[in-house]
Amino acid sequence: MAERKYGVPAPETRTTVRSADWDSEDLSGQTHEQVAFIDVDMTEATSRGAVFSECSFRDVRFNASVHTETAFLNCTFTRCTFFDATFAACKFVGSVFSDCTFDLLKVSGGDWSFAGLPGAALGGASFTDVRMREADLTGARCEGAALQRVDLSGAWLHGADLSRCDLRGSDLSSVDPLTVKLKDAVIDVRQAVTIAGLLGLEVRSD
Repeated sequence: MAERKYGVPAPETRTTVRSADWDSEDLSGQTHEQVAFIDVDMTEATSRGAVFSECSFRDVRFNASVHTETAFLNCTFTRCTFFDATFAACKFVGSVFSDCTFDLLKVSGGDWSFAGLPGAALGGASFTDVRMREADLTGARCEGAALQRVDLSGAWLHGADLSRCDLRGSDLSSVDPLTVKLKDAVIDVRQAVTIAGLLGLEVRSD
């Protein structure tokens, strides 16, 4: 289980949903607080404006599901699959992921600040216009991912692999080029100046 930042314990759950078949269910507008979802099939489920607060998801399948303006606040995800899942303008503030898979995950907009993704295999995932301030991406394997226009200010990136990532437009002020793999990553001119500064180089225009 990934540890929460600053030693904050995972919230306790009060009710349990086990082995439910929510395949293709419309979860729009639903509210769930401190619920443990165990072995639930949410394949191709959809939601708009739903709220999951301090919930625990274990062995839940989010494959090909589509969620819009839905909030997963301070939740815990363990051994969940997100194959080809789509999250648009969703919030995952304070949520923690452990031993999950994210193949073809697509995230656009929304707030993932303080989310815990240490060691996450995010290669092939796409994050666009997402706020990920102070997210824990320690040791994350993001080779080949797209992280475009992502706010990574204050993010924990020690040991992360950003090789071949498309990082254009993202805040790279928290990237330490000596501890983060950046081979063949795609960056813009402004980011190149930032990286040069982090390496202690002096950039001149003449």
